[in-house]
Amino acid sequence: MSMVKLAVQNFKSSFRNYLSLILSMAFTILIFLNFQYIVFSDAFAMLGEQNKDYIDIVVNAILIVLGCFMFFFIWYSTNVFLTRRKKEIGIYVFMGLSNQRIGKLYMMECLMTGILAMILGVGFGVLVTQLFQMILLAISDISVEIRFHFEPEPILITIAVYLIMYGIFVIKGYVSIVRSSVLEMVSANRQNEYVRQKGWLLIGKAVVGIIVLGAGYYLAVKDGGQEVMGNVLIAVVLVIIGVYLLFGGFIPFVFQKLEKNKKFLYQKQRTLWVSNVIFRMKKNYRSYAMTSVLMLCSVTALATGFAMKMRYDNIVHFRNTYTYQIVSVRQGIGEEIADLIKKDNQIDYSNEIPMLQLDPSLYHAHYEGEQYVLLSYSEVAQAAEDAGLAFEMEEPAADELIEAGNVPLISIITEESGITITLDGKEFRQTDDVEVPYLGYLQESMSFYIVNDQVYREFQSKGQQLYTYNYRIDDIYNYEASMDELDTIVSNTPDSQTGRIAIDPRNPEEEWIKILYSVGVFMFLVFTLASGSILFMKLYNDAFEERERYGVLRKLGFSQKTIEKSISRELLMTYALPFLVMALSSFFSVHALGKMTHTSLLTVNVVSVGVTLVIFLICYLCSILVYRKNVFLSGISR
Repeated sequence: MSMVKLAVQNFKSSFRNYLSLILSMAFTILIFLNFQYIVFSDAFAMLGEQNKDYIDIVVNAILIVLGCFMFFFIWYSTNVFLTRRKKEIGIYVFMGLSNQRIGKLYMMECLMTGILAMILGVGFGVLVTQLFQMILLAISDISVEIRFHFEPEPILITIAVYLIMYGIFVIKGYVSIVRSSVLEMVSANRQNEYVRQKGWLLIGKAVVGIIVLGAGYYLAVKDGGQEVMGNVLIAVVLVIIGVYLLFGGFIPFVFQKLEKNKKFLYQKQRTLWVSNVIFRMKKNYRSYAMTSVLMLCSVTALATGFAMKMRYDNIVHFRNTYTYQIVSVRQGIGEEIADLIKKDNQIDYSNEIPMLQLDPSLYHAHYEGEQYVLLSYSEVAQAAEDAGLAFEMEEPAADELIEAGNVPLISIITEESGITITLDGKEFRQTDDVEVPYLGYLQESMSFYIVNDQVYREFQSKGQQLYTYNYRIDDIYNYEASMDELDTIVSNTPDSQTGRIAIDPRNPEEEWIKILYSVGVFMFLVFTLASGSILFMKLYNDAFEERERYGVLRKLGFSQKTIEKSISRELLMTYALPFLVMALSSFFSVHALGKMTHTSLLTVNVVSVGVTLVIFLICYLCSILVYRKNVFLSGISR
């Protein structure tokens, strides 16, 4: 029989065993291809060049993340494939085949698996690309016309990236087989990640892991100024290291202590599964740590998507607080402006806010070069009442002020109190930062500070007094009807000392932000399903090692029900431990994200963890069925 025929025969006989591997890789290829299609699609061009550029930046960043994920996923899956195949094809050594020929046989089988996954991924990816974009746009609440265009570039790029990555690990597997001895190949499925460690080293890793993880949690939620972004990046590194040490040291240490507790061990037949959990943890801790970090990324990605959506909604609401804003040096022209608007529109509400613009040389603040404007506390309170806006702040003291800020997409400053600002040689302490749109769109272009009335009067002689007249009409989509009349106010003011702002509610300037929401949802699903697949494949591979062990237990008189219960609890710990570590870590990562986006994400955190739990529960139940079948328990009569 030729090598090709033998490889095809082996592939057919092992097809069911590696179906989950093929489908997982095909799904990864499908997602990567569809994001490639977004870059080459003209669907988002209708949103404007700026939005298209921003969307391309976001999608390219996602493609880099997906590319890294694909690399590590292929690395992991091919390792599982190699471990399983080494023993089976290693038997051919006794038939007179050399390691080189066995390596070629492995490469042929591996290429068949990889090419089939590629064909499925690319084929279904092309078929669902339009559906993928429709779902993406529907979730993002963006209405554009989608037309399917067959583009070869995304397909060629996807195939090239996949084949390069897959080829690297196929060659790596070939080299591994060529350099392996007969004993190493035959016993390959017993080789794992386990490295025997001394007790003191295990304790050391446990202590260091807790300290490092705790430090990462602390830095993630620590308030601060411009150092916050640096703290977050350090926290990410510390949490990854801490999770690795947690699974490599702390958790095995805890289970070893439980194993020595005879009162705990001898209850409910725990002896059958506790020791195996310890062994499984020691040999697979890298996989569990990787899975936990991957799940943490998925939950954080979903929280990021929701945070961006909520910030977008807040930005739109902020900008549309007023339809028209007139800034002028003229006082008492509010009624004149209102009469002009009423010619074509009905006014919903209006207000007037005096403001004091000082010379920039009088300011010494944390952001130099911006325009800083003072507002009177009582005037802002009256304007908020007229517009129906929230106003819950107390009047600042003589040496205090409150910043009336805008709604940033993300802020690198999470500690707003304690900031000091010097005005004309006098130091003021910032006590709060409010994001209520008292001055609407103007708050995005200037920095406004609310001071008490006495301080405001003291500074009036040192700056220029301006007046802001704000109006919201009933039909905001009819805003253009009154623009010509309002322009007469501007043209009749000498020296260009009056300006007009009109807000277009259809302005697509920030539409790209909505894409982040749908991308976050997709990344959550991809990473969560990948996490479940990794554990499923790992348990599937481990099941072949356990055949002899469970066979011995059956011969010793243990009932099938007892053994099945032991398997269920053992596999439960495999899924539960990474999940629990992820759930704890996600609280801190999502909390940190919420602080940076000024958004409450606790509900999103709880729901995302709940969805992950459901997906893991399904994977757990499937693992039990497959595990029992692979250790030949399903065939034992009850």
